[in-house]
Amino acid sequence: MDSILEQKSFQFAIRIVNLCKHLRSTKKEYTLSKQLLRSGTSIGANVAEAQQAQSKADFISKLSIALKETTESKYWIKLIWATGYLSEKEYSSIVSDCIELEKILVTSVKTSKDN
Repeated sequence: MDSILEQKSFQFAIRIVNLCKHLRSTKKEYTLSKQLLRSGTSIGANVAEAQQAQSKADFISKLSIALKETTESKYWIKLIWATGYLSEKEYSSIVSDCIELEKILVTSVKTSKDN
C-alpha cells in the first residue's frame, strides 16, 4: 500500500501536469510551465525511488531531493502567479498542496535522520 507521502506526491504531480497543459493551451506559456513540470513531477518520482532505497542514507538522499524539488516547484508556482498566469484562487489551491508536501517531507527527512 502506498504511503500518504506517495499518494500526495502522485496527486500533486497530476495537478502539475494538468496545470501545465492548461498554461500551454490557454495562456500559450511554455517556458515557466516546462520548469514547473520538471520539478513538480520529480517530487513523486524521488519519493517512489526512496521506497526502494539501498540504504538509510540512500533513502534520506532521495527524500532530500524530493524536498528540494518541492521548494523549486513552490518558486515556479509563485512566479507563474506573480506574472499573471494564475488567478489568486488557482494559486492558493496549488501552492497549499505544495506547502503540505514540503512539510511532510521536512518531517520525514528529520525523522529518518534522527532514527
